[in-house]
Amino acid sequence: MRVLIAEDDDASRIIVSRMLTDSRHELVITNNGADAWAILERDDAPRLAILDWIMPGMSGTEICRRVRAKQGDKPTYIILLAAKSSKAEIVEGLVAGANDYIVKPFDSGELRARVQVGVTVVDLQQKLAERVVELEEAFVKVKRLEGIIPICTYCKQVRDDQNYWQQVECYVSEHSDAKFSHGVCPSCYESVIVPQLEQMQTEIPRSE
Repeated sequence: MRVLIAEDDDASRIIVSRMLTDSRHELVITNNGADAWAILERDDAPRLAILDWIMPGMSGTEICRRVRAKQGDKPTYIILLAAKSSKAEIVEGLVAGANDYIVKPFDSGELRARVQVGVTVVDLQQKLAERVVELEEAFVKVKRLEGIIPICTYCKQVRDDQNYWQQVECYVSEHSDAKFSHGVCPSCYESVIVPQLEQMQTEIPRSE
């Protein structure tokens, strides 16, 4: 997964990138907020971003707000690196749109774990988005019968929108993806087929 690292402090930026080097992620690295925002504006923006709270050009929280305002069908999971640890400041970052935060100085294991959580969330979002597309495509293909359908009381033919009468199966086939096969129900078998069979038997000449 492509991961953006935006950190203006050289030491912190190197530490974060080295911690994630062995994680098989494709790292996109910058040292200021303006460049970070320019990267996240693109259609192919990284799906996960690690942003320092305070950076030249644009703060991490401002980037969060802009990303959430832009929000497309591929949301970016954002982790804020914060030197601030008060509850009010952490809440400020989350309200701005961050998904998670890490307070400096941080442990390498913690960073990797939080990044992995982000990767899991992004993967789930991607699978959900793909499923939604599949359902939308399936919905488009479905033709639904709805409303009042005039049907003859006697012959059971159906009147269509052009005021033509036709068999029920023809009408349903034209307005849905349903296919018909024909058979005989038990009631019709007894009332129709059996008498016909008996009639045929009486008409067959007996051999002497």
